[in-house]
Amino acid sequence: MKHTISVLVENHAGVLSRISGLFSRRGFNIDSLAVGVTDDPTVSRITIVVNGNEYIVEQVKKQLNKLIDVLKVKIIEPEALISRELMLIKVTASADTRGEIIDIVKVIGARIVDISRNSLTVEITDSADQLELLQDLLGPYGILEVARTGTIALEKGVHSIHNK
Repeated sequence: MKHTISVLVENHAGVLSRISGLFSRRGFNIDSLAVGVTDDPTVSRITIVVNGNEYIVEQVKKQLNKLIDVLKVKIIEPEALISRELMLIKVTASADTRGEIIDIVKVIGARIVDISRNSLTVEITDSADQLELLQDLLGPYGILEVARTGTIALEKGVHSIHNK
């Protein structure tokens, strides 16, 4: 099962290296990792998605909490999770298929960000499931290139992770 972990860390060089080293040394696999600054420029938020059972996730949390640069660690429960990814996908588009591709893009709620004579580049920001659906739907037209960010996430409602 996939678990989303939100980590607040001090925003300075080497923190990400220490965190990824922890995962490597312990043999934990990272499905997704995204890093960005928060409203406080001295603090960064790292969103990590790991695949494993409850025991593995608890071990990850304990190991993260041992790192000096880590300020807070929170496992976001699936029912309380709001998560998004960004994907850019470039697909072959001939004059015959361009209309069909545009229809798919509109229905799924994505948008076209570049058009050339032989291709369309589509941008979508949504859940991982929706990104995979779009990729599956566009696959038969010929995908030329795909770029995806890692997952970013917040907890629903008033609950949040704070450095206070």
